[in-house]
Amino acid sequence: MKILLSWLNEYGDFADPTDDAAVQRLADVMTGLGLEVGDIARVGATVDGVITARVERLVQHPDAAKVQRVYVDAGDGHERHVWCGAFNMAEGDIVPLATLGTSMPNGMTIERRGILGIDSEGMLCAPDELGLGSDHSGILILPEGTPLGVPYGEVLGVRADVLFDLDVTRNRPDCWGYVGIARDVAARLGVEFRPPSPVLLADGDQRSAPIELVDGDRCGRFTSIVLSGVHIAPGADWMQRRLAAAGMRPISNVVDVSNYVMLELNQPNHAYDLDTLGGGGFRVRVADEGEQMRTLDGETRTFTSSDLLICDAHDEPIGIGGVMGGLDTEITEATTTVVLEIAWFHYLSVLQTSARLGLRSEASARYERGCDPYIIETAQARFVELLRETCPNLVVHAGMVDARGPGLPSLERSTTVRISEVNRILGTRLVADDLPGLLDPIGFTVDGDGDTRRVAIPSWRPDSDVEIDVIEEVARHHGYANLGKTVPKSTVHGNLSVRQQRRRELRDLLLGLGISEAMPNPFLAPDTLSKAGIEGPTISITNPLVVEESVLRTSLRPGLLESIAYNESHRRPRVKLFEIGHVYPPGSGELPDEYEALCVVLAGADAPAAMAVWREISNSLGVGARIDQDRVPPGLHATRSATLQAGKNPTGAVGEVDPRVLSRFEVAERVAVLELNLDEVLGREPKPAAWKPVSRMPSSDLDLAFVMDDTVPAEKLDKAIRQGAGSLLVDLELFDVFRGSSLGDGRRSLAFRLRLQAADRNLTDSDIADVRRGAVAAAAKLGAELRG
Repeated sequence: MKILLSWLNEYGDFADPTDDAAVQRLADVMTGLGLEVGDIARVGATVDGVITARVERLVQHPDAAKVQRVYVDAGDGHERHVWCGAFNMAEGDIVPLATLGTSMPNGMTIERRGILGIDSEGMLCAPDELGLGSDHSGILILPEGTPLGVPYGEVLGVRADVLFDLDVTRNRPDCWGYVGIARDVAARLGVEFRPPSPVLLADGDQRSAPIELVDGDRCGRFTSIVLSGVHIAPGADWMQRRLAAAGMRPISNVVDVSNYVMLELNQPNHAYDLDTLGGGGFRVRVADEGEQMRTLDGETRTFTSSDLLICDAHDEPIGIGGVMGGLDTEITEATTTVVLEIAWFHYLSVLQTSARLGLRSEASARYERGCDPYIIETAQARFVELLRETCPNLVVHAGMVDARGPGLPSLERSTTVRISEVNRILGTRLVADDLPGLLDPIGFTVDGDGDTRRVAIPSWRPDSDVEIDVIEEVARHHGYANLGKTVPKSTVHGNLSVRQQRRRELRDLLLGLGISEAMPNPFLAPDTLSKAGIEGPTISITNPLVVEESVLRTSLRPGLLESIAYNESHRRPRVKLFEIGHVYPPGSGELPDEYEALCVVLAGADAPAAMAVWREISNSLGVGARIDQDRVPPGLHATRSATLQAGKNPTGAVGEVDPRVLSRFEVAERVAVLELNLDEVLGREPKPAAWKPVSRMPSSDLDLAFVMDDTVPAEKLDKAIRQGAGSLLVDLELFDVFRGSSLGDGRRSLAFRLRLQAADRNLTDSDIADVRRGAVAAAAKLGAELRG
């Protein structure tokens, strides 16, 4: 929020704009109050060399259609010739003239320049060229009777000023107005707080704009007052400069006063042209489904039954409650009588409508944070007081209408505050008698005796309700810097949970195997899952940033396949990637059946490589699973993949990606894959690690090849060999798979290497022969034949 120091100083003597040290102290005070100052800018400095001059003659050159020749007198009797591209001036007008040698704010130096061989002796200035707002529609016309040859700043009353850029948080709705900020700063500095206190006196006959408050829950208060004798004209110069500094474009006296009151008192308001207000009154109701209205920005808005509308007495919409007015009743140059509407709307109603329509305004920003429902009379009087400066014949008619609904908050709000709780929360040593000095100046009135006091909460602080809210105010005005620093003490030392430890162990293991961690986007395009061969319902995002990221993933595999495809397209084959992340299959209720998963993809590798990774994980984490080739997960190779089954629950999958899936992702290599449900794996109690002595005896390798049907999983043969080989077997590796016509259709050869070792002796030929017989016999039970 932009805060102009000269404006703020109207409510208290805070700092001299020319005193840099005082300005910095004020900025530090506001930051200490939680109103962080992000920037301090010097404004209002005039441009040396720009003086006032009178237009003597205007001449159009026949060969220059877009510029004209202007002859001006700067009071020295010397007529100067200036080329000018603006046409809004007339002979006799007083304008600002940048003389030769003047350095303009944009860095340009005014020099003698010629057009069509005719020199220009200076430049006539628009408001924005002098730092007076953003208007570049024409040359700045100064008031009649302005003396010639004097600096333009003396004429306009422009003085050096300071502009603070404040970051006002949502829990300080009162500080969206100058008065709220001034109240806090005055209390902190101990200076007199001078809020505006105008009094509204009706000086006209009875004339009112009746109000029918249909939905009083969302609009707790709605007031109207009729003002006649209005003359539409530019706003006061000083007001225009202040509004421009605050980032608002001056429009007309009525609109400027409306915006000024909003910025000053944090009270949005709206002036309607009474002559265009149907029936001369208001009706506040919820919208009908599909109802439409053109707002002040010229857009046609379509409403639902959740929106609150301000209608005229004929029930035609003329405004969106708390957001923006309608186009048909806006103030025009023909307006002579206005109805000033000031209301209080429930913050949630304004927030929902503003968000749904994508329509944010200065009014909605304030209403959705919370306004003071009991400052309306002051805002009305302030509006009239300021408008009379440009409308001296303004008449305030008797008959102000004040409609109130059940949604209006109570004026009487209070809570108890215990000084013991204040000191416990803040770590201070305050006494109860310190509370009035800290709280009374900001409107939190303290009453009672003893260590527990009753504190009345002011109406302009809708964010405060209970004791902890008041304690926060004590902290701010006692000073955060005075609270000291203490380290919280705990009897519980911080540590990782068992699940976190096992997840970290898993990640370290995979990294140790040379597999890199990837973090693809959890949002997918609608067709990405089907490309990966994974069908079924998904959860769509209501407001995705892009359509290509509108579905929550139900598997980690598609994102990693896209990563492999990307690496292949950049000539990076055989990448090894893993991801630990959450997936979101739809659940039976409103929420998905979210769980944590692991996916490992090994480009250029086959199913045994994935099995090797699974064995490493199984050994490291102390978990196991049965290989079930009868159940192949979708998107995986039909004969080279299997489900990992732990009891009745599938815990993952292992194998290779279906070649058709790889083709859709434009991946040329084979891809081995391992998928695990980490909620199952990490949550499972690991088998206790048993210590085994390391044998010092030599080992021997034995290679055996078996021919068996393709329908029998290799894992079953692996298990059978382990059981048949006995205690001398210390390692078993499948090192070759062969298929050929010599073996017959539907059959394959599996070659295993058995490593044998005894703990206490050298192996004999008899030992090795016994192991061989046991392994062959166990394999034969599966229909496997020893290959010669």
